[in-house]
Amino acid sequence: MNFLEGNTVGIDLGTTYSAIAHLDKDGNPELIHNADDRPITPSVVLLGDDGRVMVGPSFERISIAGNEQIVEAVKREMGNNDYSVEYQNKKLTAEFISALILKKLKQDAEERIGPITNAVITVPYYFNDVRRKATQDAGRIAGLNVVDIINEPTAATLAYAGKKGELGRAELDSKEKTIMVYDLGGGTFDVTVVSYTPTNFRVLATDGDVMLGGLDWSRRLVDHVSEQFMRQFGEDPRDDPEALRAFSQECEEAKRVLSEESQYPISVYYKGKSLSVSLTRADFERMTADLLQRTKDTTELVLQQADVDPSKLDEVLLIGGSTYMPVVEQMLKEVCKKEPSRATVIPEEAVAQGAAIHAAILEAKATGAEGQMAEAIIKRLRSVHTSDVNSHSLGVKITNPDNTSEKINHIMIPKNTQIPFSKSQRFVTNTDNQQRIHVHILEGDAQDPDACTQIGDFRVVGLPPNLPKGSPVEVTYEYDANGRIHASAKELTTNTEATTEIVRDYGLDDQGLDSFKILAENYNIE
Repeated sequence: MNFLEGNTVGIDLGTTYSAIAHLDKDGNPELIHNADDRPITPSVVLLGDDGRVMVGPSFERISIAGNEQIVEAVKREMGNNDYSVEYQNKKLTAEFISALILKKLKQDAEERIGPITNAVITVPYYFNDVRRKATQDAGRIAGLNVVDIINEPTAATLAYAGKKGELGRAELDSKEKTIMVYDLGGGTFDVTVVSYTPTNFRVLATDGDVMLGGLDWSRRLVDHVSEQFMRQFGEDPRDDPEALRAFSQECEEAKRVLSEESQYPISVYYKGKSLSVSLTRADFERMTADLLQRTKDTTELVLQQADVDPSKLDEVLLIGGSTYMPVVEQMLKEVCKKEPSRATVIPEEAVAQGAAIHAAILEAKATGAEGQMAEAIIKRLRSVHTSDVNSHSLGVKITNPDNTSEKINHIMIPKNTQIPFSKSQRFVTNTDNQQRIHVHILEGDAQDPDACTQIGDFRVVGLPPNLPKGSPVEVTYEYDANGRIHASAKELTTNTEATTEIVRDYGLDDQGLDSFKILAENYNIE
């Protein structure tokens, strides 16, 4: 990786809030406040007139804007080629909208620390490679040299170790600690078990849902209040985008208050009619119990896959603003037999802080980072190593041996496999005199190839004439230490071979990136 001249930062690009951080001269990660002097920025984009774009606008400004001008929760659409926003006769993708948020973070931070060039950007562990590439593209559109993408739980663990004063301290007790990171943000959910010493961080297992987060709890409240309104007045406010937004804002506030208070009166107004609904915390927990259960099921599954007794965990770390709901803490206390912790790190800040630590580690190893921090700090950073697991299974499309008219996904490398990892397996040709072998590389656990994501393909050509059906073919898949995927196939009768490497080569090409970068520069971001 190449580090360019300028400051290096870590960025938590979140569904509802985003943050940017760097390491100070003493090696401590600190969030860089925005123009409003706040450590976090709402991930809301207001597309105004004449190319004026507001990132994180105030509630008052949002309330007078047209619904079509406001873009929220765009993180959920990352990598979705069918998603776009129409603005000034242009179709803006999720990557571009996210780039506007990143530009705002960069712009505000540069007012405080000077030019920013290099960045590590975080993603949920359960983001697949397509979503990761989209995040990388967003950074590049924003004018950042994206030196790496880091998983949010891994970043949180680095921040945790840093706050504990353990990071890179080889002289400390090297006994491994095992912690579980429960990360429930505004739009995504991850749970990850990590084993670590001061110098070595090893992910044991992970799982999650990129379409589960605090937004879903809020929407349950919106549905509840809207249905009450319908019963009383015969009209559904959810059919009106502006009313839906007003109801959503009120219910979002109610959700936050119910984390502190036992009840809250929700008051809404639509078409000249008012409604007040008295809501208790118990009511809210009852109507969202299935959402919490989904996170509980995932937590128990990950602990099982990591082969970790929950009572033996050293810490249960709460990350993400949605973990402030008391019912989350209660559930985790039951599952893990210990009190979850947010004492060491602040849930909304830890991911950005960890990303900044990871960025500094990479920079120290690549350049030395001389002159920015004391040599002792740089030495500690260089001593830190992390290892991951793959969050999605990697498979190959083959003919079903039990039904030759059907194609299936045959998993080569199951999810939660420690990487680097390599696996070879033998298959056979399907027909006599087969001329080529077409290998489809799939990401996902479903048996149906159409339910998986094809992340690459390649062909073995020039097979010998009259090759009989059933001739052996060896396919090899490999994850390297950087998470890149290599694949090869060899026809064993004549040793004819082909290989490929998946380097996030889908999504925007260089021309598309350059076009979006120029467009982003034309917008005045406030």
